[in-house]
Amino acid sequence: MDTAADAEDRWPRMARQLAAVEGVVGVCLGGSRARGAHQPGSDVDLGLYYRAPLDTATLRRLATELTGAAVEVTEPGGWGPWVDGGAWLAVGGRAVDWIYRDVDRVRRLWEECERGRFEIGTQPGHPLGVYSHAYPGELALGRILADPEGELRALQERMSAYPEPLRDALIANAHWEPAFILGGARKGAARGDAFYVSGCLFRAVGVLVQAMHAHDRRWLVNEKGAVASAARLPSAPPDFASRAHALFASAGASPEALGAVLDTADALVAEVCALLPPAG
Repeated sequence: MDTAADAEDRWPRMARQLAAVEGVVGVCLGGSRARGAHQPGSDVDLGLYYRAPLDTATLRRLATELTGAAVEVTEPGGWGPWVDGGAWLAVGGRAVDWIYRDVDRVRRLWEECERGRFEIGTQPGHPLGVYSHAYPGELALGRILADPEGELRALQERMSAYPEPLRDALIANAHWEPAFILGGARKGAARGDAFYVSGCLFRAVGVLVQAMHAHDRRWLVNEKGAVASAARLPSAPPDFASRAHALFASAGASPEALGAVLDTADALVAEVCALLPPAG
């Protein structure tokens, strides 16, 4: 395995190789490594920002050179509508993910953020769905490693401030959707439908953590660690993480037990919403 110094030098070098491939606009380090919160064994997430046509044949050859073995490199769209495609590599004993991002789509979604609009897309591996502002959020939080024409840096500079219209929209959503979802969950609870109630709880908490991050003008790009991240926000209510996680502990499937969990969830929703600005 590479030493830490070798590894840290490897990624900018790899990024320059990727940026030389036709269609690649630039390469950005993302995930925990971009935030400086990674562990020694953390994956290396490299966002390949591209504009079609993307020369995937050259990407396959480069992947083989880097790993010494054939690597499956997808066409754009190969992993679904929101995780656009890419490749999983093992380089120097480390897991390296190449993740495609259509740069023009990122730009369009940023413009939607500026208008206070967002959508939620279905995507395997994302049980809450992919919030469309995750695309600009990834670039805003990322560390650009290669950007020959300066396009990524120009976009990133535009994203230096969290868009206030998006903040307002996510907060407004939290003022109605969680309560609405939990109200519907009562019907499932009365039938002992723990599966349905659990899904409603997950969705309600997911909406809250999106709004909490927006309130503090922090990007949230996926569900992983979202509750813990929300609990660290300055505006979080006391013990938010432990209280949110406790909703998903097994409480049985009786109507009484499920109803009690929903009572607790309703109280948490009300407390979070009381800390948010009122809906416009």
